[in-house]
Amino acid sequence: MNGFRLSNEPLDIESLKSGLRHDRAGGFASFEGWVRNHNEGREVGRLEYEAYPAVAEKEGNRIVTEAIERFGITAAHCVHRVGDLRIGDLAVWVGVSAEHRGEAFVACRYIIDEIKARVPIWKKEHYSAGDTGWVNCERVAPVTKRPGPSTEAGAAELYARQIALAEVGEEGQRRLARARVLVVGAGGLGSPALMYLAAAGVGHIGICEGDTLDASNLHRQVLYRRAQLGQSKAHTAAEQLRALNPDVAISVTDVDLDADNVESLFNQHDLVLDCTDNLRLKFLMNAAALKTATPVVFASVYQYEGQLHVFDPRAGSPCLRCVWPREPRSAPTCTETGVLGPVPGVFGSLQAMEALKQLLSLPGQLRGELLMLDLLSFRSTKISAKRLDGCEICGRPAAEIELPRPRELELALDIDLAAIDPDVRDDYVVIDIREKDEVTARPLTALPHRHIAMSAFSLDDPPIEPDQQYLLCCASGNRSRTLAVELRQRGYKAVYSQAGGVGRVNKVIGAVPTASKIDS
Repeated sequence: MNGFRLSNEPLDIESLKSGLRHDRAGGFASFEGWVRNHNEGREVGRLEYEAYPAVAEKEGNRIVTEAIERFGITAAHCVHRVGDLRIGDLAVWVGVSAEHRGEAFVACRYIIDEIKARVPIWKKEHYSAGDTGWVNCERVAPVTKRPGPSTEAGAAELYARQIALAEVGEEGQRRLARARVLVVGAGGLGSPALMYLAAAGVGHIGICEGDTLDASNLHRQVLYRRAQLGQSKAHTAAEQLRALNPDVAISVTDVDLDADNVESLFNQHDLVLDCTDNLRLKFLMNAAALKTATPVVFASVYQYEGQLHVFDPRAGSPCLRCVWPREPRSAPTCTETGVLGPVPGVFGSLQAMEALKQLLSLPGQLRGELLMLDLLSFRSTKISAKRLDGCEICGRPAAEIELPRPRELELALDIDLAAIDPDVRDDYVVIDIREKDEVTARPLTALPHRHIAMSAFSLDDPPIEPDQQYLLCCASGNRSRTLAVELRQRGYKAVYSQAGGVGRVNKVIGAVPTASKIDS
């Protein structure tokens, strides 16, 4: 039994329900509208409903058909009373059966909202004071946005599938709407994390990202499009998320996270997602988490595998320093080692999942564990981590935590040859320290240079002269800075690191092949 009809007689609910039973249906939802004794502050004694049957039933049946097609439900029926009704009488009934409860809930809501908005039914209210008044039911119905075929949707429709979860429900959805989440990094990890948080209805999302979009980003940073190359990632991401869900408030910080802004940003949010590939930033966020009592969901990827870790200082969980007591000198990035696009996509999605678990207090949260997943073999491992006795971060009171800053020596080592006067560039011997396969895949074409792979670079007997100026160059500037520090500590006072790596040099100086200044 599907459709809409008007009735002059009282409604038999059990009979109506039985007409919707189906072997495929696992969920049933209904709505009952009863005559109440007041309206807009006035006491009501009884009601009269009147309609034009041919017009009302035609539109009502159209609405029920729309609901069946839109939500894939098994059956739906709506009956609206006409004539005289007393206080407490059942005036309208909607019933929906579906394979799953989520579809039943949202379709039932859709039908009653559309009936009240579109079907011409008039109501005459008999007030206790003796006067009466005819009104169209649409006037007294709640004002709702009517979803169009593809451009508009109400909250019930947007979040129906997650509200249908017993652990979420409407109260959980309200919790998400009140939540404030900061995502640091809007790249391979940040793209899926941001999209899933926005789609889930997280009320406020902060984006901290200082980079612009490069063509090499697109295979894994699925939030962006080719036409947006060169634009700010943070602002572009914000535009995309607002288009996805206009109800979510988006704030943008279009500079990199650092010791000067991290504490303020953390204090403005309930939860932080670390979506960077920078070890320094990870340890900065680790310290800021304890200082501000803000949980952080960390993730990192390496080629075909990655790991996930949550540090919640409120729960006494082990921090990043407990897992890595000594910060590695350098760690390879996706730029340096390569990555398949779905790998950061999977881990960014896992970060969003873990964030929702935290915000909704769902079971199975990562507490004191490190999740490792290899996407080639699909082998997963959970490693239990413990608070480290004497940890330099979580072993201190929050007030004594110092936010790590780049050491002055390292800052002095970074120079940008692309910003130096061309006449001065010849004073530097440029050494490309990348591995051979990296050089083949992306050669340094803009400058004369020498190639000595970092893996073959002997620190005991460096193949350089003490009195010559050298500029080390790698994919992004991380490995070159590490090697420059090591050489400086061994007495080579004129060794520098190219900020931004090979990509920066080729992009700014120009991709014109030149002869090597010193043969390899």
